[in-house]
Amino acid sequence: MSADPLKDDMLNCQDKQEEDTPNSSPFDFVIKQFQGKSCAPEKRKEQPSAIKKFFRGFDFGKSEGKERREIEEKEINNSGADDQSEKEDLSVEDGHSHLISEAESPSGEQRFNQFMQKLGKKPNSKNLDLNHCALSEEDVTELASLLPFLPELEEISLSWNGCVGGTLKALTVHLHHVNLLKVLRLNNCRLTAEDVISLGEAFEIVSQLEELDLSWNSNIGGKLSLLTKKFQKGCKLKCLKITDCNLTAKDGESLAEFLNVIPNLEVLDLSINKHIGCSMKVMAQDLKNVPGLKELNLHMCGLKQDSLQGLDTALQHLTELRKLDISCNREIGGGFKDSTAHLASLKNLEVLDLHQCCITEEDMTVLSQVIPLLSNLQELNLSSNKSVGVSSDPLLGRLRFLPKLKSVAISNCGLGEDSLSSLAEAALHLPELEILDLSWNKCVGGNLKLLLGALKLAAEIQVLRLSSCNLVAEDLALLTSLTQDGHLSRLQKLDLSYNDSISDAGWAVFCQGLAVSKELSELDLSLRPSSCRDCGTWFSELLAALAQLPALAELGMQRWVLSEPQRKQLENFNHDNKRNIRFDC
Repeated sequence: MSADPLKDDMLNCQDKQEEDTPNSSPFDFVIKQFQGKSCAPEKRKEQPSAIKKFFRGFDFGKSEGKERREIEEKEINNSGADDQSEKEDLSVEDGHSHLISEAESPSGEQRFNQFMQKLGKKPNSKNLDLNHCALSEEDVTELASLLPFLPELEEISLSWNGCVGGTLKALTVHLHHVNLLKVLRLNNCRLTAEDVISLGEAFEIVSQLEELDLSWNSNIGGKLSLLTKKFQKGCKLKCLKITDCNLTAKDGESLAEFLNVIPNLEVLDLSINKHIGCSMKVMAQDLKNVPGLKELNLHMCGLKQDSLQGLDTALQHLTELRKLDISCNREIGGGFKDSTAHLASLKNLEVLDLHQCCITEEDMTVLSQVIPLLSNLQELNLSSNKSVGVSSDPLLGRLRFLPKLKSVAISNCGLGEDSLSSLAEAALHLPELEILDLSWNKCVGGNLKLLLGALKLAAEIQVLRLSSCNLVAEDLALLTSLTQDGHLSRLQKLDLSYNDSISDAGWAVFCQGLAVSKELSELDLSLRPSSCRDCGTWFSELLAALAQLPALAELGMQRWVLSEPQRKQLENFNHDNKRNIRFDC
């Protein structure tokens, strides 16, 4: 065997060709070789030398030799020209291929549009809303690669995508490309400690951020300092929401320090963090550093009486406050008598939520003097405080001094006839009232007529909640009379649920007059969980009224037993009337 494998292969190839053409002459072989090489332009220059070597073995005359040389030279020249031409053709083809490749390659904008289309969203270069999109880790990575093409982006919302947790660094390392970012929402994304660290590092660069919402991420608890320490002094943050994040007392201390670097803060929501109340006194001392605060939500934060005292001290610095929610803090009950010195100074306060705070009769004495001084108050919630109804202090009667009130919620307050009468008298002076919630006050049943004058004047009322009020047929007749006389014309939501004491005759009268409530969108007629009644003859009246209520979208009829034909009629109603009412039966 030859020592040169390449040479062996060439010889074997030549032997194979000779076997395939046993009758061919040497000259034919040369011609075939020449023709074969014409298909390989890169070897075309080697052809003349090969021809020369072959013809050296033949004895031609001088003239033949001369002609042969002329032919060879001509072949060489032609070969060179063909080779150059072919190279140019290849160059053109390569260039054309390159141009096609660039044309076919999608731009950053096209990639972004394709990404959004894949998720069923409309592309928006300023607002990236991907809430509830079931994003995968790959989606987050792809989104990160698109940020360099979104220089105008101002809002990113990735809330309710659990797979974002643990992958956030892939996104945050590119946030410097969107230096106009103002809003970042990451609710319920299962963020990890590593994600919190990544966010902190990113916030050293993202200087325009105004709103940060990290709510419903329980793993943030105990690690908040990893984030807050990264914000630069004087940052532009206006809204910080950390609802239900399992925050600890240590996190509260970190927040207190954080308040020193965010002077522009307007909204602070720490709701449903039961352990942060322990550090509320420390935080309250630093609230003076955010004098422009307009909304403070401390719902279910484990506040105690001393926390309330510290908060009251801070209120003297929060003259711009519009909303104060300290609801569902049961242990502050009894502390209002010593902690309302500065509440009355909140002349801009519009929303005060004190529901389920275990307010005592002593607290009511103080609140009866303070609340009527909040001249701009628009929403007041005192629900689930039994002392509101039994207190001898006339708080409800003094609501007349708050003419801007739009919402009054006194659900489950143990109202008696006297307190209901006081409320009815005060309501005569509340021309802007839109929401009235009297649910779970049994005294309303049979006494709704006390509110007749107020309901006649309540031209703006949109929501009326009378759930579990022991209503009787007479009360429904009163409501029907009001609507037919043109009152309550703007009513949108009516809750009459859990009033099992209403007779079939009462329901029939109500349904007969229901059709005039053209703006009604929600109606609840459900029975108590322990009840079960056959739907009477008034069902046909109800069905006839539904066809004349163009805005109705939800109808609650839980625990009413419907016959098969009646159920069939409900099922066919939407189809026959081209409606989309959700029947909750």
